[in-house]
Amino acid sequence: MKSIWPLGLAGVLLFSIAPQTEATADAEPTSTITLYEQHCGSCHGNDRLGRMGPALLPGNLSRLNKKKAIQTITQGRSATQMPAFEKTLTPPQITALTDYLYTPPKEQPDWTLNDIKASHTVPVPMDQLPEKPVYKADMMNLFVVVELGDHHVTLLDGDRFKPIHRFPSRYALHGGPKYSPDGRFVYFASRDGWITQYDLYSLQVVAEIRAGINTRNLAISHDGRFLMAANYLPHNLVLLDARELKPLKTIEARGENGQTSRVSAVYTAPPRGSFIAAMKDIKEVWEIPYHEVPVSDYASWVHDYRQESGEGNALKTQFPIRRIVTRDYLDDFFFDPDYRHLIGTSRDSGKSRGMVVNLDVRREIAEIPMAGMPHLGSGITWDYQGREVMASPNISKGMVSVIDMADWTVIKTIETLGPGFFMRSHEQTPYAWTDVFFGPKNDAVHVIDKKTLDIVKTLRPMPGKNAAHVEFTKDGRYVLLSVWDMDGALIVYDANTLKEIKRLPMKKPSGKYNVWNKISYSRGTSH
Repeated sequence: MKSIWPLGLAGVLLFSIAPQTEATADAEPTSTITLYEQHCGSCHGNDRLGRMGPALLPGNLSRLNKKKAIQTITQGRSATQMPAFEKTLTPPQITALTDYLYTPPKEQPDWTLNDIKASHTVPVPMDQLPEKPVYKADMMNLFVVVELGDHHVTLLDGDRFKPIHRFPSRYALHGGPKYSPDGRFVYFASRDGWITQYDLYSLQVVAEIRAGINTRNLAISHDGRFLMAANYLPHNLVLLDARELKPLKTIEARGENGQTSRVSAVYTAPPRGSFIAAMKDIKEVWEIPYHEVPVSDYASWVHDYRQESGEGNALKTQFPIRRIVTRDYLDDFFFDPDYRHLIGTSRDSGKSRGMVVNLDVRREIAEIPMAGMPHLGSGITWDYQGREVMASPNISKGMVSVIDMADWTVIKTIETLGPGFFMRSHEQTPYAWTDVFFGPKNDAVHVIDKKTLDIVKTLRPMPGKNAAHVEFTKDGRYVLLSVWDMDGALIVYDANTLKEIKRLPMKKPSGKYNVWNKISYSRGTSH
């Protein structure tokens, strides 16, 4: 029930293609750096440190050999935005590009704790914030809508379906925003490492900090004290004070074998009082408990920071790493509702299976045969015939897998019109919704009856335009669906009749996040 955005690392390489013609292949050869900047830089950054796509440095390509990299550039990668360059670049140009990607930069990029501290700003101190919202609305039924098209966020009233406020965001928000336990603050992470704390009462930025160079996502502790950011670059986790984003600690992602790793994502496990980290390059899962940190020690740590004494003394020994060694790389996770079990898959292994890890005994206890590339991070659960099941879309095949969580067997495979990415439901609705995000029929959204496990309706909100990412109002009465287009929309449906209620024009609304569903850890949405 955690979401990991896959656009880059479903295929590791994700290039942006500039408008070209087939004649490009016959043009005079240009320098490799120019080729890279022309075809790749807009997505991965001219410095190769990543933007919408991941960083393209040797340390980030450890699981992709040169032969496969050449194949990926040539043929593209299904279920991602990685295009094929076989008609745009010559084989020698593709080989030269590949060699360049595996060449270390002259200066190894780094982002230290001191760098993080230097980036920290607090435009509005907490003691200057109002006690009440500056508008009238049900604060638990608000939606934060991320509009990727022009890098803005819309705050939406979930009762009247009217925008309350619209404000600019950092470039390429990523991993889904997180809310404080009381729903007052929302935290955003951008691909280039910026973490932003926004006050939903006063409609202003409270604090910002750059936690990394290439950041995957962030998680907030269930008690609201800590944030943790997961980084591809540098290879680490960064612990922040959730109150005003003060940096508290960096944790290097280094395996028992000494190898460092990109961190695919970090999650919160509320019943366990811990963070769970997914590793991209080592066969380990990390559990990092925070519940044992006393409030007094936490206050001492923050005091040390304010005194600019470097890392404080009180918490140096806190946040121990509990390693779980696995047989394969696990970089896409799903958790059962009580967070005793982790179900993981590897995006790059080519093995069609899910691995079930018991977090209490810290070992694998079952294997689930699953075809294609299941997107467990978008999995949901519900009760079916007296038992709990989970369902997962698949980002390489047109199917949804429904799994019995008692014995970890696949009880049904639901065929869809194409590979999907997001799946959502709600405790108060009889239906589960899934898109077919990847492929030529991505304007369709399927509605599945949770009692029969059959598709009962297929919607096409805007024919020819990609429809994806559903979220429910807090009571489950209405469904909000995105049309991912610059001239897209947020479309509201009645969750029971499936009739359209309203549509709001928006600039490529990628995701929308209901306050109550997120802070209550609804079984029908990602956390």
